[in-house]
Amino acid sequence: MKTALVWFRRDLRSVDHAALSHALTQFERVHCAFVFDTVILDALPSRCDRRVEFIWHSVVELDGALAELAAAAGVQGAGLIVVHGRADDEIPALARELGVQAVLANRDYEPEALARDARVAQRLAADGIAFRAFKDQVVFECDEVLTREGRPFSVYTPYRHAWRRRLEPAHLAPFPVAPHAHRLAPRPSARQTVPTLAALGFERTDLANLRLPTGMRGGQALADDFIGRIARYREARDYPARKGVSYLSVHLRFGTVSVRELYARALAEGSDGAQCWVDELIWREFFQMILWHHPQVVDASFRPEYDRVRWEDDPAGFAAWQAGLTGYPIVDAGMRQLRQSGYMHNRLRMVTASFLTKDLGIDWRLGERHFAALLNDYDLAANNGGWQWAASTGCDAQPYFRIFNPVTQSERFDPTGDFIRRYVPELARVPTRYIHAPWLMSAADQAAAGVRIGRDYPAPLVDHAAARQRTLARYAVVKG
Repeated sequence: MKTALVWFRRDLRSVDHAALSHALTQFERVHCAFVFDTVILDALPSRCDRRVEFIWHSVVELDGALAELAAAAGVQGAGLIVVHGRADDEIPALARELGVQAVLANRDYEPEALARDARVAQRLAADGIAFRAFKDQVVFECDEVLTREGRPFSVYTPYRHAWRRRLEPAHLAPFPVAPHAHRLAPRPSARQTVPTLAALGFERTDLANLRLPTGMRGGQALADDFIGRIARYREARDYPARKGVSYLSVHLRFGTVSVRELYARALAEGSDGAQCWVDELIWREFFQMILWHHPQVVDASFRPEYDRVRWEDDPAGFAAWQAGLTGYPIVDAGMRQLRQSGYMHNRLRMVTASFLTKDLGIDWRLGERHFAALLNDYDLAANNGGWQWAASTGCDAQPYFRIFNPVTQSERFDPTGDFIRRYVPELARVPTRYIHAPWLMSAADQAAAGVRIGRDYPAPLVDHAAARQRTLARYAVVKG
């Protein structure tokens, strides 16, 4: 029988799945597998990682969903084959064990993932097994949206216009799975269970306490909730104390939701808020495209001249920024939200990144790595693109002298200080007129609020106005 193996990666769902749908329509028997890749897991600094637990819960749910689909179609014993090891060893070995003619997977655009897939494809080819990859996590990939001269875009807005002009209903058509589920193959008897989290060498985290829903059901619940309030997205999205965003980023990262379905639902809703959210999804594809065309951005500035910027060597300042002890409440609230939950509101990602690079003058790469270590939704393309945008070293139509003022950002986007008080409790009793700049309080005001600046909460690490002038001089040297 013609047999295939579908290798799940950042696409942990059993619906609208490109590789699985292609396998089920082109092969008579289809196995499904997921690898807890030790190359990735062993590089993590802690055995207590929310992302690993999120993936584990999602894999368990996916296993059950595949088994249910198969059982409904009259096939017993199907499900997900889950292995723990190096993916470039395990997938070729599993393909040989199962006697498949092809391995199918959805495409990943990160440089290390592309290199891994090339190694897998080479080893499979040595055994006469094909490797086929499909577009799934984006609507347009790689070089599908180019300038009129046939070059990749380097600025978002014209890319967005070109993306929207190219979009047709067929691009959002789902890839069917359930009608062909009778071709799902039973698992080998020795591979009937998903390893426990402990067997993988990891511990439970506080994921349940964070109320972050996992898997396909969690992603669907968040999507349904958001579509009900998407019309208010444009005006609500920038306020971290409000429920204004989708909270779907981690589900997009691990593919527990279909991006095609999300686009389709938002466009069908049709409001101004929905159109604004679609633009944010297009940002995601823009950064994926940039990473694919310019893999050097992983370690270097997108604009090469900015690799000549002389960054400050300030370990103490960097540590204070990481800990949320800069003396600027909105920056500290954002950094503490990240440490406590693995999430940070998008507006605050911009504010905190601007503060590190433009107020403290510290290399964006250090901040990017800190976010990479803590973000539940960490995605290389989006994280790198966002940091380089904030540092003015990347894809940004604005010049380097766009520097966020942390006080005015705070006043505008957390006007009553509700978000600040939640994450910086030592400022809970500070009056609203001082919550954005508590160092302006008199000694009497500080005593009334129960906080002494410089003892209970730090004084500002830097004076923003002076730091702004230093940043302008730092970048002007490069531009000059």
